[in-house]
Amino acid sequence: MTVEPELEMDDPYWRLDEGAATLSLPRLLRRLPASVRPVVGMIRTAAPRAAVVILVLQLASGAAFAFGLLATTGVLEELFAAGPTAQRVVDALPALLLVVGAFTLRGLLDTGVALAHASITPAVRRAAEEQLVHSGLRVGLEAFDDPEFYDRLHRARDRGVYYLERATDNMVELLGAAFAVLAAAGSLGVLHPVLVPVLALSVLPEGWAVVHAARLGYANMTRTVTLNRRAAMLSDLATGREPAAEIRACQAEAFVRAEYRVVAERLREQEVAVGVGQARVRAVGRALSGIALAGTIALLGLLLHAGWVPLAVAGTALIAIRSAAAALGRLVLAANLVFEQGLYVADYEAFRTDAARRSRPATGRVAPADPNRYELRGVGFRYQGAERDALTGVDLTIYKGQVVALVGENGSGKTTLAKLITGLYRPNAGRIRWDGQDIAELDPVSVGDRVGMVAQDPLRWPHDARTNVRLGRPDRDDPDDAALRAAASFSGADEVVDRLPSRWRSLLSKYFRGGTELSTGQWQRIAVARGLFRDARLLVLDEPTAALDAKAEWAVYESLRRLAVGRTVVLITHRLGSVRNADRIYLLHQGEIAEQGTHDELMAASGRYAELYRLQADMYAAS
Repeated sequence: MTVEPELEMDDPYWRLDEGAATLSLPRLLRRLPASVRPVVGMIRTAAPRAAVVILVLQLASGAAFAFGLLATTGVLEELFAAGPTAQRVVDALPALLLVVGAFTLRGLLDTGVALAHASITPAVRRAAEEQLVHSGLRVGLEAFDDPEFYDRLHRARDRGVYYLERATDNMVELLGAAFAVLAAAGSLGVLHPVLVPVLALSVLPEGWAVVHAARLGYANMTRTVTLNRRAAMLSDLATGREPAAEIRACQAEAFVRAEYRVVAERLREQEVAVGVGQARVRAVGRALSGIALAGTIALLGLLLHAGWVPLAVAGTALIAIRSAAAALGRLVLAANLVFEQGLYVADYEAFRTDAARRSRPATGRVAPADPNRYELRGVGFRYQGAERDALTGVDLTIYKGQVVALVGENGSGKTTLAKLITGLYRPNAGRIRWDGQDIAELDPVSVGDRVGMVAQDPLRWPHDARTNVRLGRPDRDDPDDAALRAAASFSGADEVVDRLPSRWRSLLSKYFRGGTELSTGQWQRIAVARGLFRDARLLVLDEPTAALDAKAEWAVYESLRRLAVGRTVVLITHRLGSVRNADRIYLLHQGEIAEQGTHDELMAASGRYAELYRLQADMYAAS
């Protein structure tokens, strides 16, 4: 049975600048510097010495090429002179040796360029990836909730780094081709000024063909890239480990296969159409190049007949013209590729600029080492692009040593409120103070140092079990792993580790050979251990036991009660039975604090909390 996809997706975020499709040679030359500038900047940052070596060697290679062309004239003059053939060959040997030496030197210089080039591209890739990682890590958490920022991040990651590499390669090619064209033109100008226009006449068809073929490819690039990305996503979906179970459980294999075939067929048709169009343009270009070559030879013949140039100079000119035509073709193609790739590099630069703007600067004011009071007054928050506030007019006070519970229905704002308390988000309205100090004015690094968080969907770091726990505070001094083992014991993670083949050195990822995959509940125990190992003054636990069985959940909460002494704990949960012993319970509803108090006070009020508690109690009683 054939299953046809019903939904036609709009072009996604990687749509390119449609106006750039109207590419012409003058426009290409005008926009080329803007495309080259960031690439050159990255090369200077990543491999300045290799870049200088390439520049010097390319310049020397061009000079050797020009000298070889001029020396060729001397060879031809001796060979075309009067006298016996053997004598003419002997007379031409000194000039011939100069030609051989010049082109041998050029070959050695080009080899040096290739060796230097081999070190530049990896250096550029490493520098670009490191800057991307640095930019992504320095922004505030709220940036990841902004679709525009997230799109820029993925454009930079998916395309920017790759095309920086390719643009680096093409910059080296462009430089070499430019020096070769200049060398040919310079040598012809030395031989006779009238030969320079002859060179221009001969290479125009080649340049026209390259530009128009590139223009055709670029005009269709948006659709080609879109289809390529869709096909890649569907391929990942069909072959990935995570979606494999659900695809088979839903018997969606035929649907996925059909959707892939639709996109793949469109991509094939697109690529064939572009390839055929480019082949036609190149065929016309070759035909015109042949005509131009014939015209060039005829023009040289006329110059010879008129006595404007000697026969030897005309022969050298013919060699130079053919070499320049090939070099110009490389030059225009490389320039076009640098221009195209520069558009992707612009995405990369735009992301870095945006990330720098969103980064939280150091203020110099250090957060209290062990806050006694956390206050929120009139706090409101709205996610980027949302139509309504996630939180409105929140007032609460949390004291050191308290266990505070945030409860409520899905979407009520519990996790958002916890992230505001810890400084991960900044409010759009109101103030958040630690010991009377507005945390917006405190150094964000010092604020983060006081906070530990166990997320509902914890990070599954592809490393060993020990590293996954130590990730809570990687720089903590724990030479004998005493603190690590204590955190594991409190959270029950030690029971998980004891069952692993290499215990703490077991790799927790099936993506690598010998790795072990943990269940969701086992990962939550590791995450709780990670949060406890951090030993923060303010510990936030967001549904820390959602995937644990009843026995493990009871053990975790008992441990948390003991650990709460001397620190502050904010607990987010749907299981109201788990918060009966909390010092304070805040029930959120549609972004506002609807009720607050102890468990007994809220039950006595017979409000929304009491209703939800009784519903859960009845459900357990019925089971």
